[in-house]
Amino acid sequence: MGLFEVLNADSTTPARLGRLTTGHGAVETPVFMPVGTCGTVKGITPEQLQSTGASVMLANTYHLMLRPGVEVVERLGGLHAMSAWPGPILTDSGGYQVFSLNSLVRIDDEGVEFASHVDGSRVYLDAAAATGIQNRLGADIIMCFDQCTPFPAEPSLLETAVRRTLRWAEQCKQSHNRPEQMLFAIVQGGIDPDLRTRCASQLVEIGFDGYAIGGLSVGEGHQYMIDTVHHTTPLLPADRPRYLMGVGNPSDIIASVMAGIDMFDCVLPTRNGRNAYAFTADGPLRLRNSAHACDGGPIEADCDCYCCRTFSRGAIRHFFNVSEMLGPILLSLHNLRFYQRLMAAIRERLSAGRFAEWALGRLDEYLRLGM
Repeated sequence: MGLFEVLNADSTTPARLGRLTTGHGAVETPVFMPVGTCGTVKGITPEQLQSTGASVMLANTYHLMLRPGVEVVERLGGLHAMSAWPGPILTDSGGYQVFSLNSLVRIDDEGVEFASHVDGSRVYLDAAAATGIQNRLGADIIMCFDQCTPFPAEPSLLETAVRRTLRWAEQCKQSHNRPEQMLFAIVQGGIDPDLRTRCASQLVEIGFDGYAIGGLSVGEGHQYMIDTVHHTTPLLPADRPRYLMGVGNPSDIIASVMAGIDMFDCVLPTRNGRNAYAFTADGPLRLRNSAHACDGGPIEADCDCYCCRTFSRGAIRHFFNVSEMLGPILLSLHNLRFYQRLMAAIRERLSAGRFAEWALGRLDEYLRLGM
């Protein structure tokens, strides 16, 4: 089991600086985890990923169980060896993908039967199986199987999802057989405060190594999300890491850190990078725009990433226009570095005891810029 320490706390907000120690190294928090869906971040080598400042990578249990399969991953030496990623890895449970990507065949309190997006074959997944697969993959942090709901959702569906999430969390804890892996539970309940309270309190009673807030960033909007985070976070133990799943807009990250969240993941840096969208402190750049055709400047003048040190906006625009794969790679690298620089700035200010004023200013600015 890993160790989580709170190193410093902000004096005016619930924000905190921490360190999560795992079998593959320590993670300074608040932290942003790049998403390596199938065991690798799209278009980025592990060495390049490390160069952006990333310390932990997220992999997707659902995709890995379908291809190449857990047996193949084991024969290749486990997820760390297959991915050639030396740092900590977190795997999700596959629950979100089951409910968002597939034609559900059957769902009940025992588990889920669904059609594989690869070949249409029927696959059954329950809490014990999801935990067993993650135990075998060998990640440092694994997630409980849960039921994620869309937004909006009928109250009866939210109620059922919370009940199943709690039932499955108990089964995951009972099935978990690798104590060196941290097991995180997931709080569900939509934007209903009472359901979030019930789910969080019962999960804390069961007891887990960390706690995640799931079921957000599904269309509810910034304010509903942040209100739910502010409501839920104080219900979770202060001595355990708190993880907001699938949330990645810079404004959402800053506001959630202010509420006491320690961990984030999102596909935005790389997905947007592959679509010619670059994050900068002055707002987003859309590199297909003709205004950049002859621009010899970097994406961001003060950025130290390989993209900004080496290539101009005009060159990157050209690469996109001729479908050269270097374009998406470069912007993915820049966006990943942008996120790691943002997290480093947050940690620096938390360490120095001057976080809140800076955070409020950056939050207002990112909201104004639509980020």
